[in-house]
Amino acid sequence: MHAPSPTTAVPYMSVKCIDVRKNHHKTKWLMPWGPNHCEKLKDFDEAVSRQIEANDIVFAVHIPLPSKEMSPWFQFMLFIMQLDIAFKMDNDLKENAEITLDVSLAYRDNMFDEWEEIAHAIEIRKLKCTFGSPKTLESEGRHYDCDFLPFMEIGSVAHKYYLINIRLPVNERKGINVGIGEIKDIRLVGIHQNGGFTKVWFAMKTFLTPSILIIMIWYWRRITLMTRAPVLLEKVIFALGISMTFINIPVEWFSIGFDWTWMLLFGDIRQGIFYAMLLSFWIIFCGEHMMDQNERNRLSGYWKQVGPIAVGSFCLFIFDMCERGVQLKNPFYSIWTTEVGTELAMAFIIVAGICLCLYFLFLCFMVFQVFRNINGKQSSLPAMSKVRCLHYEGLIFRFKFLMLITLACAAMTVIFFIVSQVTEGHWKWGDITIQVNSAFFTGIYGMWNLYVFALMFLYAPSHKNYGEDQSNGDLGVGSGEELQLTTTITHVDGPTEVYKLARKEAQE
Repeated sequence: MHAPSPTTAVPYMSVKCIDVRKNHHKTKWLMPWGPNHCEKLKDFDEAVSRQIEANDIVFAVHIPLPSKEMSPWFQFMLFIMQLDIAFKMDNDLKENAEITLDVSLAYRDNMFDEWEEIAHAIEIRKLKCTFGSPKTLESEGRHYDCDFLPFMEIGSVAHKYYLINIRLPVNERKGINVGIGEIKDIRLVGIHQNGGFTKVWFAMKTFLTPSILIIMIWYWRRITLMTRAPVLLEKVIFALGISMTFINIPVEWFSIGFDWTWMLLFGDIRQGIFYAMLLSFWIIFCGEHMMDQNERNRLSGYWKQVGPIAVGSFCLFIFDMCERGVQLKNPFYSIWTTEVGTELAMAFIIVAGICLCLYFLFLCFMVFQVFRNINGKQSSLPAMSKVRCLHYEGLIFRFKFLMLITLACAAMTVIFFIVSQVTEGHWKWGDITIQVNSAFFTGIYGMWNLYVFALMFLYAPSHKNYGEDQSNGDLGVGSGEELQLTTTITHVDGPTEVYKLARKEAQE
């Protein structure tokens, strides 16, 4: 069975329309084809011969292609623009040229309705073009090699048909659209999520939500049955469960019936909360098993480690609000189009990246310490009774196993994060062919659900109590105890046996 790939890229070629009705274009939408299509131009030479000015030419693009419909299952639309610019001796592309676009977007839900405007904006984009040949008369008519330009992003596809009208207003006096070379054509590439993938994704979320909810309720019930108050580690695991459930809840079902353009932003925020929670959990998990300071079991003991996570998350949140937040009002906006915007965006991403690297180094250092700690404790095992010795060895083995799984999950996530950032930004590098495998998407998501599930299962407190020197034979593999990483400790020490063992050593 082949899972549908997450996104599809569709190329569109704009049609050059003549806007015959001067200055009334606010009400008039120009359709590239169909029963009431506009009067078309083949090329700009025809415009010159017919004395049609640049200001009266509109580039029209209808989405989707003829005889197709858009669907809410597509979830979002992202558009990239590519300009075909030819070299002319008398109309050269000047350095750092900027193109000014007067863009409008409209929708309708059947072929006979009037077009309704969604957005209108005047946007400026920087042209980054190179010319391979020497700029001589022989080279006239050859095309520049230009980078893709971010054009538009919409967070919901609530309508069947969309229409884009683009004008390139020329104003010699103000220097608007002067020195941008001879523009031959405007092409767009539309990227949207595949309906098939969306359905698989929704089904997965709908299935996983109750499973995590059930284990969360079970886990918290086990903790409330205890005679002691829950320790920090147990609270953090529970918080992680809550943030996982928050991602799982399939609010996306509503995006099929409602025009909720903020779903993309909401999805980013949900993911951000989960990752921040996960990173904090790992630090606390390692810290609680180090036991060489007495500052444990209090969140305040971790401010140095949790601080950078908070700063990094906040930076990414601000960056996201600057990009997707503004797009809710103006879908043509992109933070990457201005110098200041690009620098700010890069600064935010770099700060977040540095925080992540520092975090990762620190985590590896802590994991190393925990392992060293526990290996040290293993030397004191032979002095214990046989049964307890086996019991602790089992616990230590499971603890190490969990640590290794954690590191594997972390590595997978970092790879996933980088790949998804590259795919999201891949059109900035000018390559549209990247396809992230959907198995990878759903796989990472399923992996984290399993991980959180396993954590709660392994760390739920048990109701058996081991005395200090209990040596009866009920510790065989058959007992339920073998399934748990933890046993009840009725005094203050903490939730796990490994924790208790190391704590005792530390105090001696």
